[in-house]
Amino acid sequence: MGRLAALTLLGIALALLGERLLLFRNRLKTSREIESLDLPNCRLIKGIEAGSEDIDILPNGLAFFSVGLKFPGLHSFAPDKPGGILMMDLKEENPRALELRISRGFNLASFNPHGISTFIDTDDTVYLFVVNHPEFRNTVEIFKFEEEDNSLLHLKTIKHELLPSVNDIVAVGPAHFYATNDHYFSDTFLKYLETYLNLHWTNVVYYSPNEVKVVAEGFDTANGINISPDKKYIYVADILAHEIHVLEKHPNMNLTHLKVLELDTLVDNLSIDPSSGDILVGCHPNGQKLLVYDPNNPPSSEVLRIQNILSEKPTVTTVYANNGSVLQGSSVASVYDRKLLIGTLYHRALYCEL
Repeated sequence: MGRLAALTLLGIALALLGERLLLFRNRLKTSREIESLDLPNCRLIKGIEAGSEDIDILPNGLAFFSVGLKFPGLHSFAPDKPGGILMMDLKEENPRALELRISRGFNLASFNPHGISTFIDTDDTVYLFVVNHPEFRNTVEIFKFEEEDNSLLHLKTIKHELLPSVNDIVAVGPAHFYATNDHYFSDTFLKYLETYLNLHWTNVVYYSPNEVKVVAEGFDTANGINISPDKKYIYVADILAHEIHVLEKHPNMNLTHLKVLELDTLVDNLSIDPSSGDILVGCHPNGQKLLVYDPNNPPSSEVLRIQNILSEKPTVTTVYANNGSVLQGSSVASVYDRKLLIGTLYHRALYCEL
């Protein structure tokens, strides 16, 4: 009888694992292939060889790039080189990416930047918020941008128990932000287990010097985050659920769920077109190719534009798609004055004139 019970439990466990494996493959879109939809006036950006995971553009056309992200088990074309922040002036006729100097005292050797966001204060001071993973830990770094000498003055490092696995960030004040946790746990093994079991424990956290709180939860894998031009709504990308969530922001900074847009791709970072309010999404058509890198069958890239997301039927169009022959693993797309920037998780970055 004991053996029968043990075999029954083993059978149930194997069936559960098999079901989770099938579900995980579906979440990764392992069988999805895309046809290239290239743009005519594009060039790879010199100086970005090992990823530009996130991009944020100021109203004056200065674009910031987060470069050199590394994660355990994730492919890297420059595994021994620290990350950095690059800048490009999109008002120039032939813009180039330049690395910004960071003030003394900041640990450059362990700099591992992920999501970024800018905030312009009432006195025109520009703050740059950077999700950082020094030695694969989790911090948020706040810098002041010194435009006169193209440098960043490090102001503060933020650590908090409610920020165990930060992915992306959107600044809403000089020391205030919303951030996504893409895992509930900080331990690498528990992260893998959590993702595999599809626990839906990831969340959005609001941080200020006086209050830190979870303001939205229940996501499969919360990833990119941004705010609407009128500052009334927060957009959150749930990468493995293939969804973009719209949440209403309240005066106390709490969020309430308003709607969800379902897509057929893994949605990463979200950017806002300042001229229209449209959402640009950097996407991964096939997550398995992204995680298990094969140079003979590289990850593809996809950029979507979402118009009128608050309407009953938002319009979703493909702006760019490539099978990996030019750009591998697109994670973000940002636009300024008909100039499009596309960054990747660990590959190159693309500059296009629309």
